[in-house]
Amino acid sequence: MAINQLIGKKISTLRTLKKIETGDLANKTGLSVQQLNSIESGTSIPSLGVLIRITRALGIRIGTLLDDTIKEGPSIIRSNEHRSTLSFSTSENENREHLTFFSLAPNKAGRHMEPFIIDIVPDEKIKLSKSSHEGEEFIYVLQGEVKIHVGQVEYHLRQGESVYFQAINQHGVVPVTDSATYLDVFVE
Repeated sequence: MAINQLIGKKISTLRTLKKIETGDLANKTGLSVQQLNSIESGTSIPSLGVLIRITRALGIRIGTLLDDTIKEGPSIIRSNEHRSTLSFSTSENENREHLTFFSLAPNKAGRHMEPFIIDIVPDEKIKLSKSSHEGEEFIYVLQGEVKIHVGQVEYHLRQGESVYFQAINQHGVVPVTDSATYLDVFVE
């Protein structure tokens, strides 16, 4: 089953178990009922910001949606394995298809942070799409260059540079070079 279908099914199942109507969840997350239905049916996958809003409204951590199996103890991803871990492109809309996420702790039980490697490629259709969520976020550029918008300020980061910010501020990332890869860690 594709990742968008797995996530959508988990959201639908958890919403039903918690006896939350689709309209109520849509209101709590700021999504339309149509957007939520599209996510639950697996026809689209939301951005991380939207996933965080959904998990907050459901009273769960984001890892609950991303975990396949739960593992006690350390979660180890070897250098030749991280590209084969959970990955997805955000096809929520045209503006986000340029991001591919690779979870670095897909099965770690009880985690409080979410580490990802994110590949980003430029696209002529890209318009900066900002999101916000509770918690803190740390971005470290591994390859290439990116522009990171936090609130009304734009930061230009190159390989080896980082930014740490309160994720409640509207933020978004766009590539400056042909492609870029960065580590993104956020604490819920």
